Amino acid sequence: MGAPPQRPPVSQTYTPGAVNLPGPQPPYGQQFGAPPVSMQQMTNQMASMQVGSTAPSPAGPSYAHPFVSQAAAPPTFPPASTAHSQPPPTEAVAQAPLQSYYRTMPPAQQPFPNAVPPFSSTGPTQPQAPPPVSPQSFPQAPPVSQPPFSTAQVPPGPTQLYRGPLPSTQPSFPRPPLPTSQPSAFPAGPPPTSTPSQLPGVMQPQLPVSQPSPYHSGPPPTSTGFPPQVGPPPRPPLAGMQGPPMASQGPSMASQGPPMTSQGPPMASQGPPMAQANHILPTQPGMPPGPINTSLSGPPPQPGMQGYPQQNGEHQCRCLFSQIQVIEDDKANKGSEPFTTGVRGQAPPLVTTKFQVKDQGNASPRYIRCTAYNIPCNSDMAKQSQVPLAAVINPLAPLPLVETPPYLLDHGESGPIRCNRCKAYMCPYMQFIEGGRRFQCGFCSCVTEVPPHYFQHLDHTGKRVDCYDRPELSMGSYEFTATVDYCKNNKFPQPPAFIFLIDVSYNAVKNGMVGIVCQELKTLLDYLPRENPDVESNIRVGFVTYNKVLHFYNVKASLAQPQMMVVSDVADMFVPLLDGFLVSVSESRVVIESLLDQIPEMFADTRETETVFGPVIQAGLEALKAADCAGKLFVFHSSLPIAEAPGKLKNREDKKLVGSDKEKSLFQPQVSFYNTLAKECVAQGCCVDLFLFPNQYVDVATLGVVPISTGGSIYKYTYFQAPSDQERFLNDLRRDVQKQMGFDAVMRVRTSTGIRATDFFGSFYMSNTTDVELAGLDCDKTVTVEFRHDDKLSEETGALMQCAVLYTSCSGQRRLRIHNMAVNCCSQLADLYRNCETDTIINFFAKYAYRSVLSSPTKNVRDSLMNQCAQILACYRKNCASPSSAGQLILPECMKLLPVYLNCMLKSDVLQPGADVSLDDRAYLRQLVSTMDVAESHVFFYPRLLPLQKLDVESMTLPVSVRDSEERLSRGGVYLLENGLNIFLWVGVNAQQELLQNIFGTPAFSQIDPSMTSLPALDNPFSKRLREIIESVRAQRSRYMKLMVVKQEDKLELIFKHFLVEDKSNNGGASYVDFLCHMHKEIRQLLS
Repeated sequence: MGAPPQRPPVSQTYTPGAVNLPGPQPPYGQQFGAPPVSMQQMTNQMASMQVGSTAPSPAGPSYAHPFVSQAAAPPTFPPASTAHSQPPPTEAVAQAPLQSYYRTMPPAQQPFPNAVPPFSSTGPTQPQAPPPVSPQSFPQAPPVSQPPFSTAQVPPGPTQLYRGPLPSTQPSFPRPPLPTSQPSAFPAGPPPTSTPSQLPGVMQPQLPVSQPSPYHSGPPPTSTGFPPQVGPPPRPPLAGMQGPPMASQGPSMASQGPPMTSQGPPMASQGPPMAQANHILPTQPGMPPGPINTSLSGPPPQPGMQGYPQQNGEHQCRCLFSQIQVIEDDKANKGSEPFTTGVRGQAPPLVTTKFQVKDQGNASPRYIRCTAYNIPCNSDMAKQSQVPLAAVINPLAPLPLVETPPYLLDHGESGPIRCNRCKAYMCPYMQFIEGGRRFQCGFCSCVTEVPPHYFQHLDHTGKRVDCYDRPELSMGSYEFTATVDYCKNNKFPQPPAFIFLIDVSYNAVKNGMVGIVCQELKTLLDYLPRENPDVESNIRVGFVTYNKVLHFYNVKASLAQPQMMVVSDVADMFVPLLDGFLVSVSESRVVIESLLDQIPEMFADTRETETVFGPVIQAGLEALKAADCAGKLFVFHSSLPIAEAPGKLKNREDKKLVGSDKEKSLFQPQVSFYNTLAKECVAQGCCVDLFLFPNQYVDVATLGVVPISTGGSIYKYTYFQAPSDQERFLNDLRRDVQKQMGFDAVMRVRTSTGIRATDFFGSFYMSNTTDVELAGLDCDKTVTVEFRHDDKLSEETGALMQCAVLYTSCSGQRRLRIHNMAVNCCSQLADLYRNCETDTIINFFAKYAYRSVLSSPTKNVRDSLMNQCAQILACYRKNCASPSSAGQLILPECMKLLPVYLNCMLKSDVLQPGADVSLDDRAYLRQLVSTMDVAESHVFFYPRLLPLQKLDVESMTLPVSVRDSEERLSRGGVYLLENGLNIFLWVGVNAQQELLQNIFGTPAFSQIDPSMTSLPALDNPFSKRLREIIESVRAQRSRYMKLMVVKQEDKLELIFKHFLVEDKSNNGGASYVDFLCHMHKEIRQLLS
């Protein structure tokens, strides 16, 4: 297939933008470490200096020339003897101008009349844009997601990481220039990385007295337990070099390419930043600085490599990469400035960072997050790296108040402007030509006539003069009102309806669920979703109760009392009434409240224990069909449906199958009835939300088929008890009823030539290979899309994707929501590894793995994931990392947390359950994760652990989290752990009496009640601040998290420890240390 046609020279001009690289400036003028303090050090330095200004010949496959502009002469390496006279590296190194995808918004222009400006004026001032560049070039983002080198800063405390220079295994080689993010600057072959060099005298983090390093191989500890700090540890001389190995430093900073953000100024006793994105395991205190050898059966120790983690569990996780440090660094580097989306291929801040988004042509990361923002130009490169190419899309994601929701545009009866060939909607990637009379599609390059009513002249740069007056030409996300052509049967839809179907069997009445639901609905019906808070909701409501038979209720406003109609023939379900079943809340309020008061009384003495389930869904579906509208069913169910009816189930719980080849059958529905029913629901736009209250096995794998196929949700409250579980259930119900959502939705993802969407993950149904059909789509649901190559891509044009969602709003209006995203393409593996997003990769891996358990044994799924992760890291080691000993585990900067996150996922309850995990819980979690966004999956697999004893009641910021390991817990501390589903408050047995008094109102540890689900409202600053934090954490999650108080050495502590994911788990899951060793062994086997 030939190359796609190039855009004509009148295409839109892209003027440069700028990216702020925050961080403190070094307060010193020294770059290459501490000056010599003895005559011997001075002699050693002078003996190693080389004289000459030409660059030595590059040696090894990982060296490349620095970035050189075509207009400039090639830079030369400075003489080695002048290395110490170079200026210090600053936090933001001077860089060639970045090319902004879109020109800056005119400062005095209000682009869209009668609307809130899309950008807040309260944010920090943006830097002045550099001069324009060629209109033929596309902007490419620098690797802002991670620094390509790390300074040798020693963070405070034993929990931090050492990321400074490491001992060189090839001392005779000169250090290479800094890598750049411009793919064209690299020659063919591996990227410019270097073997880390070692400076003497780097101070190591000190361990607490009670926890000395098990790998202390340096001088003996002092009497205090700390390694002596008199001077640097002895270091064996390296071949061809005496003294500091940094004398032959590479070119000066002034001659290098774009800046790479560092993570704080280096200390005076440390060396220059590492000119690479490699991460090698940090050293142990008391040892000479050097990489930790994580091999299981590797070569003998090399000079400077004296720590060997063992798999016997003795290795302390201090030597591993700190997930907490990565999060805190990202907050410091990217949390202060707004994230502008106008630069193509720019990786966003982490999901754990609080930031503001300014839409300047690409969709916000709240809507779309990609696994990689630099994708390979061809399929061979993609297969070689094994990095998944996917996007996690949340079309209706909620936004902070400071961000403007997508603008709603009305193009009249003719509808939105689209490409004639691929049907892509008008977006910033369309190029207007021939004076504005035509536009060329950025996705398929087809040229389409511009309708007369949409015509506008072009300015001198080739852009429409009304570009910034139209969101579809200047923003990444926006909405169109759909014409009647986008509606079923060519007629506009009716407002949707909500139907509440309540199980009134013996178990449901006895545990209090029926009374709680009826009481809550009387208030909740006033808060049905609406687009305008000043206008009454258009949603109609209906009510059904059931056990072995179904009871329909006529709540017509003209009735004095509600009327009940019983349908006992559940084999042939029908709706016995049309008029009076679906009603307006405001019109029928008196009758509805009377019904909700009577239902608990009517069934208070029931002895019926059997229930049906299939006919319940059929009843709601038939009611929506009769009303000719879409809607949602809220089903409150308590037991396995064993009554004679369509969809009858049997108890198939058999733990003997767990771990066997037949285990996959436990995740599959036991009857096909529900698959057929789900298909009918999707066709009608009938979404199903299921609230389960089981006391025993209910076969969630089968009951969940309809919710998971219709865009619905499942909520599970095992052994429901009103006093302890009512708060959680009611908050879930309130949020589920009130949240914004769309009905009867269809989503399609279009891509530019060269890639295509091939696989989809989420809660939906697909009748073909392109259209994702969602009976309901709410603000919590994501659809994950995997892409594959079908042709070669161009580095110049990048790759484009457009997500279009057609849906009915809660007011009954048919709309189109559009999200656009442009990413870079690369021909060098280094650029791919430099711009990945680990959290999104894990989100994709989890959804892929949790779907695979339907067809493969869980052991095979785990092995497949470990193998792919090993291939990803082995490819980096082979093609991108500098030459080094096989005993070193080298990871790319942006993937250094991939092993710890992957291990958390592999030992999760779905893939590696403990003996106490039920089959229903596994099926529930599997379906829950399938629609999670990246922020939810991040905290689900790696929970957040906050040390409350360090809480500052005067500060609005949270204390810095600690790593999920038992050794991080202090017996005198109190910790808060949250994983998106539960909150645990762990109390150490030696916690201070004042702390306990402030939290629980009692100074004695023995008097704390572990059954409490809410903290007492005490009148002290600590209590108030702690309760605020708990509510704030709950507000960040899509489900209400129940509070559980865990006392140290109490029986509940075993549950709490299950979420300390860096430790070895009771179900056989490996610790972080052991898994890292295993992963290193796999990588070495692949490389050998």
